[in-house]
Amino acid sequence: MRRSVAYEKQDKPVEAYEDIKKADELAPNTARIKARCVKLSVAAQERQEKMKNEMLGKLKDLGNTILGNFGMSLNNFKAQKDPNTGSYNISYQS
Repeated sequence: MRRSVAYEKQDKPVEAYEDIKKADELAPNTARIKARCVKLSVAAQERQEKMKNEMLGKLKDLGNTILGNFGMSLNNFKAQKDPNTGSYNISYQS
């Protein structure tokens, strides 16, 4: 429990959530732990979503840097998902 609080103060919600989950397994009937578990779950999900969006943005920038040498951009490509097979069809649009 204390380590979870320390992680939260260090702005590490994913680690804090993992610790509070373990505390919840050890003491499942504690209301205080349950409340922190719910709160940290939301914070951890938000942090992971933010990190995912940041990583995808950096990957897109890298792709645009490479494609820029050929006069193209990732914005020129369109991906359409086939509902029957689940595969993607990627087409170039100029």
